[in-house]
Amino acid sequence: MTTYTDKGPKPEAGKFLNFDHVTFWVGNAKQAASYYCTRMGFEPFLYKGLETGSRKVVSHVVRQNKIIFAFQSMLEPNKPEEMGQHLVKHGDGVKDVAFEVEDLDAIIKTVRAKGGKVVKDIWEESDDHGTVRMAMVQTYGDTTHTLIDRADYTGPFLPGYRKSDNKDPLSKLLPEVGLLFIDHIVGNQPDLQMNNAVDWYEKNLTFHRFWSVDDKQVSTEYSALRSIVVTNYEETIKMPINEPAPGKRKSQIQEYVDYYGGAGVQHIAMRTNNIIETITKLKERGQQFLEIPETYYRSLRANLKKSKVKVEESLDEIQKLNILIDYDDEGYLLQIFTKNMQDRPTLFLEVIQRHNHQGFGAGNFKSLFQSIELDQHERGNLK
Repeated sequence: MTTYTDKGPKPEAGKFLNFDHVTFWVGNAKQAASYYCTRMGFEPFLYKGLETGSRKVVSHVVRQNKIIFAFQSMLEPNKPEEMGQHLVKHGDGVKDVAFEVEDLDAIIKTVRAKGGKVVKDIWEESDDHGTVRMAMVQTYGDTTHTLIDRADYTGPFLPGYRKSDNKDPLSKLLPEVGLLFIDHIVGNQPDLQMNNAVDWYEKNLTFHRFWSVDDKQVSTEYSALRSIVVTNYEETIKMPINEPAPGKRKSQIQEYVDYYGGAGVQHIAMRTNNIIETITKLKERGQQFLEIPETYYRSLRANLKKSKVKVEESLDEIQKLNILIDYDDEGYLLQIFTKNMQDRPTLFLEVIQRHNHQGFGAGNFKSLFQSIELDQHERGNLK
């Protein structure tokens, strides 16, 4: 495992602030949004569709604290054509990861100068709350980043949306879960494409390397991965980039690439301040998570006795909920992964709590892989 301390020179102009929102292209936006509300504790937030004058694309936006997901679907047969092709190839998945930025002009100027692809040049949208300036750039696979400058906008999201009237009476009966903001978003690449994707972020967005592991550090008897995390200068946006490494059988990264049809977003990690409470409530809502073998916790308890770090949470509760712990001499993190959020074994979600630990669970990768391999075996894909 490598942690990088060299950020490189501070960009002279243009600044990345944070994750703004995530756009999913799905077969049925209404139902997908409802699923994330019921199972993951999101609330209906905003809507755009036929009733608001959007004739081709419907968008159901859900929110939980600072996390905003927009689920979009086509309204007409195979129009827009790009959306239809995306759904046929990838199934339900993340199309766009939006970043809030300052000085959009400078960022787009850099992307152009470095040879990056600008999918949609700077455009403006306005309503009673002001004007938003946006541009869209191409990253790995068919995934894009929308760059959003909100300096002159005070609205709740974007122009063209109205408040959702889809208030679900179930939400009053179900417990709040306490997901706060996006911690990181992971992109899977085909074999030997990781460095190309990392180079793209370094060159076009002036991101820098933050953390990495290779297949010598992350492997099981059957499979392995390599991962490099890139981040903006202020280190508020973390984007791990994974690729499979050769193993005896198909790794979960390769399974993703096969079923998604190429590179794409593998999982979204969301922060909580109390993972015990959050996971307990998510399980009460019926959300399913990966199960971790008992041997992991036996080994964990023995190793923690020799560690400088003191875990504040109950290890009995952690084991009961199948939460993973990674730690070093300075601190620890707690994390857990959902099962796949759709039928294709592609996108899943992570819940993470950090205690003075900025890693990404390298110490848990082996146990995580073994748990995923059990699910892969059930699907007939561990070959």
